[in-house]
Amino acid sequence: MHRIGWFDQQVRAGFYPNSSLLAKQFEISKRQAARDIEYMEMSLRAPLKYVAKYRGYCYEDEAFVLPHLYLSEEEQKILKYLALRYRHYNYDNAESVRRVGDLLSRFEASENLEEKGFSKLPIFDASPRAIQHMELLSEAITDKKSVYALYKDEEGERQLHVSPIRFVSRYHADYVAVHSEAEVRPILLRLDGITHLSIAGAAFGIEDRESFSKFEQGSKPARAPYLAKIRLSTPLDGNSWRGFAIQSRNELIYTVAFYDTDSFLQHLLVTEWEELIAPKWLKQNLQIKCEQITNRFRGTE
Repeated sequence: MHRIGWFDQQVRAGFYPNSSLLAKQFEISKRQAARDIEYMEMSLRAPLKYVAKYRGYCYEDEAFVLPHLYLSEEEQKILKYLALRYRHYNYDNAESVRRVGDLLSRFEASENLEEKGFSKLPIFDASPRAIQHMELLSEAITDKKSVYALYKDEEGERQLHVSPIRFVSRYHADYVAVHSEAEVRPILLRLDGITHLSIAGAAFGIEDRESFSKFEQGSKPARAPYLAKIRLSTPLDGNSWRGFAIQSRNELIYTVAFYDTDSFLQHLLVTEWEELIAPKWLKQNLQIKCEQITNRFRGTE
């Protein structure tokens, strides 16, 4: 983000920066610099335009601003108030609400932040795979679809065919309530126990979907997804491409959001499409995976 902030300043100053200038400034490879610029275009939606005359970039829309990276003093005061109210909440779902209060208190504007080790905003480990699984499960719940899940727990790893019902947070862990072919009543699966997930056919056990109403319903994590631009042979109905959310469409060209690269590459290998237009790094990863598969057929790997 420091590199992106610098690049943004150079664009606004009218210096027409490019990948070579970015690489030289931060002593990184041109390939990494190109990925930074691509990230600005695809994930941050920066309206960058390459100007051949100046061999660099400008903004097509000068009103564009980078997303906020820091909290203002006013925002910190609001969070401090919310944290105080949530930590003293003592009614329904009190434990979960107080957990939110404890989280918000980390962002409070306080003179003791330095002493408590919070001189900077805390960084949280958000697994791209877990986020992608929540996206796919959300899509399945909305569209009343079942899913195939490779699930691992103390009993070992096994393949499950289930219909997801809703997300549940219990005992400081995240779960998805599902109806399983092997169980009479709905069960809970830990999200971090799901190692692979794909959307299947129509859901089953729909009559049991309300039996988990006593549990709190979780929410999808907020994290900017990667964006892939793909040309398809036929138009899509709805707002997703087999579980992957569609951000925009222009005739047969779709911008698709994804969080976990491995899951999306697997999707590309088994789904029909005409052209992977962007981003370049995803095209390279797909080419490498295809070459690995070809080499296995040839017996060279």
